[in-house]
Amino acid sequence: MVVCGDDGLARRLAVELREVYRQRVILVVPADAAAEEQTAAPGASSGSAVPPVRVDTAGSPTPAVLLRARVNGAAALALLYEDDETNLRAALAARRLDPGLRLVVRMYNRRLGHHLEELLDQAALVAGRGADRAALEASTTVLSDADTAAPALVATAIAGTHKVVQADGLLLRSAERPAPGRGEVADPGLCTLALLSSTTTDPAGSEGSDASGARGPELLPDDRTAAGSTGRGSVVLEALRRTGPALPPRRLARRGAPLGEVFSARLRRSLAGIVGAVLALTATTAVLTDADPVHAAYLTLLDLFSINDPALEESPTRQVLQLLSGLTGLALLPLLVAGALEALGTFRTSGALRRPPRGLSGHIVLLGLGKVGARVLARLQELDVPVVCVEQDPDARGVPLARDLGVPVVLGDATEDGVLDAARIRRADALLALTSSDTTNLEVTLVARALRNDLRVALRLYDDDFATAVYRTLRSAHPDALTRSRSVSHLAAPAFAGAMMGRQILGAVPVERKVLLFAAVFVAGHPQLEGRTVAESFRPGAWRVLALDTASPGARRPDLASSHQEGDAPQLLWDLHPGYVLRPEDRVVIAATRRGLAELLAPSPGRHRAPDTPPG
Repeated sequence: MVVCGDDGLARRLAVELREVYRQRVILVVPADAAAEEQTAAPGASSGSAVPPVRVDTAGSPTPAVLLRARVNGAAALALLYEDDETNLRAALAARRLDPGLRLVVRMYNRRLGHHLEELLDQAALVAGRGADRAALEASTTVLSDADTAAPALVATAIAGTHKVVQADGLLLRSAERPAPGRGEVADPGLCTLALLSSTTTDPAGSEGSDASGARGPELLPDDRTAAGSTGRGSVVLEALRRTGPALPPRRLARRGAPLGEVFSARLRRSLAGIVGAVLALTATTAVLTDADPVHAAYLTLLDLFSINDPALEESPTRQVLQLLSGLTGLALLPLLVAGALEALGTFRTSGALRRPPRGLSGHIVLLGLGKVGARVLARLQELDVPVVCVEQDPDARGVPLARDLGVPVVLGDATEDGVLDAARIRRADALLALTSSDTTNLEVTLVARALRNDLRVALRLYDDDFATAVYRTLRSAHPDALTRSRSVSHLAAPAFAGAMMGRQILGAVPVERKVLLFAAVFVAGHPQLEGRTVAESFRPGAWRVLALDTASPGARRPDLASSHQEGDAPQLLWDLHPGYVLRPEDRVVIAATRRGLAELLAPSPGRHRAPDTPPG
């Protein structure tokens, strides 16, 4: 396995492949990070047949660098640079070097990633005409660490949020359910994915991780354990809705500003008074001069704009009405000028960032509008949660999105005095510190806690061990406040590792500090599944079969995560009978833990087919 990258995700993925999947890994990183990676890379443990991660240095993944890393003989290549263009160039070069190489590419741009995946798969099909078509069509996987981590980060700030997984055009969501009360029975949904730690809702309680043992959350419990659990919340899988063909992106911003934003309230009241005066003069003219209403309105408007002849030889009543109309016209002129100036000012500032309203409360303060922050902002807007963003760089990736969505943004260094106050932090419900700097996130968290010690806080940190240490320290210092720390690389690495092992990863669901994966798996070659019933294949704490692909092998869609085309019939059967016997030609959707998926992929005696090749 070859992993190329320039940040913490590359290192975390290399560790995941070696420690969980027992793979030989070559890690290619920039020269300035080589020393750190050499010291951080895990060594060979006693009795282990897997060598330590080999670290190579290179400024960019050129074809020469890829050849030096032996990608032409590797099982898979992961390209994890932060820059999409760097990953794109390297992926094209790697496909030329080895058309059959399995590629896992990190891309922030979703549309570009989709087109890249189709292009590289087509290139593999052209170059490998005699190879298995289904295997080549699945040879490229494009993932986004921001998309994988965003639901978990949002869930730390909002109680009761959902993580969404898409499969076979069906949006599925994992929903957290509180512990049932006395005499109540929890709704298991399609199935129970996990039991939460008993202290997960306690601000001073601990969060479970892979090292928590029995005190942590229990992934994929059996039905008896789930039904007998008391005092513990659960994460259940439930169907959400069916998706249709992809729609063109709609404009997020309003097409026009409302009248209340174009003209001030004082100007609108003054204009309403002028209109009322004109109507009163029209009615008075109609009554006192015996003119019909239309003619009276005509005369009033002529007098209003001073384009009527003087009423020198007419009755005193008509002369007084003409004078009153002229005075009303004089009052109308400055209002028209003021309205034009206000409208001009509004349209000139329509592209500017909004400021937080003075009376805003109950919102979430989002610090950082980079890749992860932008995805979290979009997710919060989908949930209709009020947000105020704080960003130091006016050219950050998420600033245009915030402008289009009309989200208030405070530009400035959050560690300086007055910036968090401008974001109304004292009346906020939560703080999400998601910049790429651990120091900034931690410092802002401490500043926010000094302003309000009971504030709910979730901060993004580079290393999961460091995140755990920070979480424990803040929990001890502020036992009455809910504190959560998250590592984006820790949340995203299992999905990237599963894709490198040839599994089609449909989604990753974080459960506290653990991660649960959804993957499409062919039954053939897996003795844990082949010839067993659905109930017999269930391994509590490791994997569980959720759905069956009912399409014939020749009609199966390679990408189960794609939406249905209009008129297509559903492929997956989710209400699967426990007594159904899994056949070698079946393809199933499973939920699995990291180590459970690794065990399922491990070669077994008598197994000659590659784990990622579908049966012919």
